[in-house]
Amino acid sequence: MTYKVVVLPAAELRLERYIAYTRDTLGNSVAAKNIAKDARNTKKRLSECAGILPYCQNEKLAELGYRFIRFDRYEFFMVYRIEGNTVYVDGMYHDLQDFESIMIGAE
Repeated sequence: MTYKVVVLPAAELRLERYIAYTRDTLGNSVAAKNIAKDARNTKKRLSECAGILPYCQNEKLAELGYRFIRFDRYEFFMVYRIEGNTVYVDGMYHDLQDFESIMIGAE
C-alpha cells in the first residue's frame, strides 16, 4: 500500500529550525542540505512502509496511534499517525530530545 504523507506545519517548522541551526550556528551548509535531503528520503520511505513500522514506546502515544521512522543518515526521526491511506507527520525530533514530553505537553 502506498500512503499519502502530509507533514504538518509544526513538524515542518522543527525541521526548518534544525536545518537553520546546522547552517547558521554550526556553520555547516553541506550538512544542512544533507539533513533536508535525508528528510525528503525518509518521507518517501514513509509513503511505502508506514503501516509496518513500530508504535512509540510511550503507552499514551501508542494508544493514540503514533509510530516513528528514523532518518537514514542523521540522528532525527519523524513521529506520525495513520488515518486511512494518509500519514500525518506530527513531529520531527533529534534523537537527544525528550519528544514524548513535548508531544504529551509536559514541556
